[in-house]
Amino acid sequence: MWDNISAVQLGYGVLFSLVISGTAWWMNALKFSGAWAAFVLGTLIFGIGGWSWSAVLLTFFITSSILSHLFGGKKQKVEAQIEKGSRRDWAQVLANGGVALFCVLLRGWFPNSPLPFLAASASLAAANADTWATELGVLSPKPPRLITTGKIVDRGVSGGVSILGLLAALAGSILIATTGWFFENNLAYFLIVALSGFGGSLIDSLLGASLQVVYFCPHCEKETEKHPLHSCGQRTMYQRGWKWLNNDVVNLACTMFAAIFALILAL
Repeated sequence: MWDNISAVQLGYGVLFSLVISGTAWWMNALKFSGAWAAFVLGTLIFGIGGWSWSAVLLTFFITSSILSHLFGGKKQKVEAQIEKGSRRDWAQVLANGGVALFCVLLRGWFPNSPLPFLAASASLAAANADTWATELGVLSPKPPRLITTGKIVDRGVSGGVSILGLLAALAGSILIATTGWFFENNLAYFLIVALSGFGGSLIDSLLGASLQVVYFCPHCEKETEKHPLHSCGQRTMYQRGWKWLNNDVVNLACTMFAAIFALILAL
């Protein structure tokens, strides 16, 4: 079942991933733990999946890393609210790429099926859509509204969406679908991945607005994802949501939903 995977390809995967993860760590796009996680994830995805899988993964990783470092001034207040900053740790890397890793391992058992690549692409499309919405939505001239109630909220509040953010999410999902389309050359693949990725980002917002754990900083009088300490250094207090459902778990759910939804549409 693993006959189509060569030692040479795995070797290229090791070298390729070492360069990419090392460069990302050097450029402060990844923390040290994130660089190791990206190295392992990239090695397996390239070594087992080959160029098509690597192209989709790299499109997500490169564009999201670039966007994370742009518009720093406008994002300072937002980063004060979110659980983690723009430098990804191992949990963030696995939350965004873990489903794709699982799919490429499945490919070893189903080497002739297009479904593992479809599901992996959809999961990365959702991760890209969510990242683009977060990074570009902050540029919206109008404040975001809670996706569940329409209430105006501060930038960076979980579940807040804007027209610009939604358009950015759609564009991020379409970009991943387009990258995979170069290899699949299949319109159905493109439509399923683009739709599933965008849908996954909406699930992320819905969970963020309803069930994700939220804390409160009494010093700043603001809601935040940060715990136990806010950016100001003061201790945060639990306010609502499921305590185990933090941002990383929500991101994982976002990518899982997209992969499952893509499989449902395909089947």
